[in-house]
Amino acid sequence: MLAPVRLETPDDRTLAVLCTGDWVVRHGMPSVAEAAMFLDGRPSLNHVAVQAPGLGRWDSSLVSYVAALESLCRTRNIAFDKADLPPGVRRLVDLALAVPEKTGTGRAGAGKSPLVLVGEATLRAWKGWQGTLAFLGEATLAFLRLLAGKARFRRSDLMLTIQECGAEALAIASVISLLVGLILAFVGAVQLRTFGAEIYVANLVTVAMTREMAAIMTAIVLAGRTGAAFAAQLGTMQANEEIDALTTLGVSPVDFLVLPRMLALMLMMPLLYLYSAFAGMFGGFLVGIGMLDLTGTVYLEQTRASFTFSDFFIGWGKSVLFGALVAIAGCMRGIQSGRSAAAVGNAATSAVVTALVYIIISDAVLAVLLNIVGL
Repeated sequence: MLAPVRLETPDDRTLAVLCTGDWVVRHGMPSVAEAAMFLDGRPSLNHVAVQAPGLGRWDSSLVSYVAALESLCRTRNIAFDKADLPPGVRRLVDLALAVPEKTGTGRAGAGKSPLVLVGEATLRAWKGWQGTLAFLGEATLAFLRLLAGKARFRRSDLMLTIQECGAEALAIASVISLLVGLILAFVGAVQLRTFGAEIYVANLVTVAMTREMAAIMTAIVLAGRTGAAFAAQLGTMQANEEIDALTTLGVSPVDFLVLPRMLALMLMMPLLYLYSAFAGMFGGFLVGIGMLDLTGTVYLEQTRASFTFSDFFIGWGKSVLFGALVAIAGCMRGIQSGRSAAAVGNAATSAVVTALVYIIISDAVLAVLLNIVGL
């Protein structure tokens, strides 16, 4: 049974809302839609008074109803009077309406038509592309200032970042590539054994690692390890207003924070690619001598014969590109981060997703282009 409420009009300008009896949550709360319809039907009403004759027990249901009614009156510029209510109800209503409702806490898209949702998604995507292009432009200008000797950043920051994304990432990149080489060799051995061509496992592993897998697996590892770290670091600086402080001092945040990180990844990715390629080929070597009964000399000779510098330089070039993309994704999401702990976490997650998308798209485009030119 809903809490009792009556609507009366003591005069032509006043709507009296009478709240009587017990107002308990378990009885349910009446809607303010009835009062809204009443006001719509009588445009002359410009004053709403809430009265409580014979009010019994009450809890948050009464507070919620009165707060919703006052919000309705505010939106319509109608005077609202709650002086007849108990002091506790008035204080709780004032407290509820003192702070506006936090955005983003409701269900996303509730009550919106599919066309509106598509439009909002399109606008968000367009703003995202604008932000990406603006960041790429700033990063390009920062590199031009670096070439002109005008970029301002600390060399110690560059050395520390090189250590973090180079030497400290060597172990995980090598282990991943070793396992990828083992997997490629196993898969190839199962198929090639049918034709008695197990020796060509060496060709498969060598070409795949040098041309493709070493670069892309290293980039994926660094996207999850280093790209997320960049986004978290810069996002925390954004939340602590450190980036605003740099701007106030006349120091470009892109020069001081982004440029050393991009340089470090672009310098370290080719070296990590080299280690990863050798680790993957060593994984194939272990499968060759342990599962295929090939001698080490025969496997190494087949590996040497299948190795080409064109494949190596293609993979090496991809590693430089992937390193730049990982750095761009991590730094961009960090710079664009909000000023809360949740925003920093979202920035780190978004950095990894963005970097992976960039890597896969660029690798697909390069595959098509290289096939067109015959490489």
